[in-house]
Amino acid sequence: MSSIIEPFDQPLASTTEWDSPMFRLAQQQFLQAAEIMQLDENIRDRLLFPQRTLMVSFPCRRDDYRNVETVFGYRVQHVLTMGPTKGGIRYHQDVNLGEVSALAMWMTWKCALMHLPFGGAKGGVRIDPTKLSRTEIQRLTRRYTMEIISMIGPDKDIPAPDLGTNAQVMAWIMDTYSQQVGYSVPEIVTGKPVVLGGSLGRTEATGRGLVYLIVEAAQHIGLRLKQCTAVVQGFGNVGSNAARFLAEQGVRLIGVSDVSGGIYNPEGLDVNALHDYVAQHGSLAGYPHAESISNSDLLELECDILVPAAVQNQITQENAPRLQCKILAEGANGPTTLEADRILQERGIFVLPDVLGNAGGVTVSYFEWVQDTQNFTWTLEEINDRLHKVMVGAFQRTLLRSQRDKLDMRTAALIEGIERVASAKLLRGLFP
Repeated sequence: MSSIIEPFDQPLASTTEWDSPMFRLAQQQFLQAAEIMQLDENIRDRLLFPQRTLMVSFPCRRDDYRNVETVFGYRVQHVLTMGPTKGGIRYHQDVNLGEVSALAMWMTWKCALMHLPFGGAKGGVRIDPTKLSRTEIQRLTRRYTMEIISMIGPDKDIPAPDLGTNAQVMAWIMDTYSQQVGYSVPEIVTGKPVVLGGSLGRTEATGRGLVYLIVEAAQHIGLRLKQCTAVVQGFGNVGSNAARFLAEQGVRLIGVSDVSGGIYNPEGLDVNALHDYVAQHGSLAGYPHAESISNSDLLELECDILVPAAVQNQITQENAPRLQCKILAEGANGPTTLEADRILQERGIFVLPDVLGNAGGVTVSYFEWVQDTQNFTWTLEEINDRLHKVMVGAFQRTLLRSQRDKLDMRTAALIEGIERVASAKLLRGLFP
């Protein structure tokens, strides 16, 4: 084997696939909410694990055509009761069955909370996409699509982009699926390029939706956004767009980070300059108009709004007592542990939980799917207006339950979603 070709560096299939911190967190959150709402134990047990799980291994040829690596992929459907399942596909070296199952479970509650006609799903391939060429990612994507093709479909399960994937990956999935059925099926995926049936506003939808909620939360607790400061952890799709929309609201961005580390400027950061710098240099490293700061220190900066928009388990029992924000707006999935949640509640920090906070992406994905199935295109103004109504409606329902039942916002959001799914299951009954 040639020494100049980097291996995929991926672990062998694990016997502890389910034993994932993310899946344990998702289950614990669910069980805690189920106990508070006194959920029927039969439904509780039914919702504790996904309804369908597919794990595949398949070969992927490297560009030199001498090296063939075996990679592992997943597609998980948590609940099929609500309609087709919906959820992203991520390419990351730490993907495993537990992580994908946790994300599918959260997607179920998210869709139910937003009143979308979907169950939750998620997929992934355990690979580091930064080590692959464009042609290698295309071959991997097309082969992965073929491995899961019996599980997906515009009326069965609709994938979307997630960590490590983008609109181009969705275009390859759409093309591969369409080649198999013999005609174009744009509604098989969402988050694809607009020219292939993608929706206007989809790329920035998660960040935009999160800022819609921050506006509502600030009004609720009496903050004036034009006098507020913000820190954003993560400068990918969600974080960069959240930073941009916060700046448009008059919020002063004082800290931001990406995989290269964080930067801090108490006088404020120019969001457009940050975008231009990352586009030119690939990361925030070396940005000249700010001082360097670690990701851990970034989270503890004094600010009004903290947006964790990177990866899971960032707000923990250790650092939660040192957070100095008034609003914690979760753009990432699972950024806060259960122990940290209790500390944040005791300290009076207003939390926009992930199942609510980052639901803008799946909401506009729903809009895209509807437009594709109807062969009818909406304007960006229509999409943003519809997104605002859906996000604010979900926020108000969650806030009302939180105040009425004296619950934290995360538990209130989960119960809103779980109650809707449980009701649907009871109404459909048990077969046979």
